[in-house]
Amino acid sequence: MTLAAVAGIPPESTQQALGYPSLFLLVVIGALVPVVPTGALVSSAAVVALHQTAPFSLLVVFAVAAFAAFLGDVGLYWLGRRGMRSKNGSRWLEAIRDRAPEERLAQAQAKLKDHGVLVLVLSRLVPAGRIPVMLACLLAKMPLRRFARGNLPACLAWAATYQVIGILGGSLFKEPWEGVAVAVVLTLLLSLAPAAWRRVRRAHA
Repeated sequence: MTLAAVAGIPPESTQQALGYPSLFLLVVIGALVPVVPTGALVSSAAVVALHQTAPFSLLVVFAVAAFAAFLGDVGLYWLGRRGMRSKNGSRWLEAIRDRAPEERLAQAQAKLKDHGVLVLVLSRLVPAGRIPVMLACLLAKMPLRRFARGNLPACLAWAATYQVIGILGGSLFKEPWEGVAVAVVLTLLLSLAPAAWRRVRRAHA
């Protein structure tokens, strides 16, 4: 018997009390340090919320994920702008540069020039597309406020997309862990697909 059960606290309430702050922190960290698979986290949280009886669980997951992604992106962009203004740069700016190959950066700069902040929405939906577009915005000296306005719908679309993946995976199975496993596999496949496609094209070229 768990401590929550002894105290008379419903298990779902305990999961929510621990799960939502954890989701928020992990998504923020994943936005600041682009190594955490945040899409898989959101999909997994959506699976768990789908199997709960508490009302509005999916809506809360969506709001927490979108808000955390927005704060993380704005924070990373602010750190990047600070690095560009400093004499010796910053480790955050270098981290952004290291994760933006020249080819992807050139494509992002061209799209930013043609479409403006609208390209931010697609950058959040395309795996590995966020960092090159963010660096292109930094090099274009886009003001933080303008970046934030364009990034808000991008984070909303991102959270909705990965939540739908979780809902689709979770609806196929009765046990939440099975839906989580499917959601994680789907998100990892989506994240790896563009890189694999580029390697195939280079091999044929």
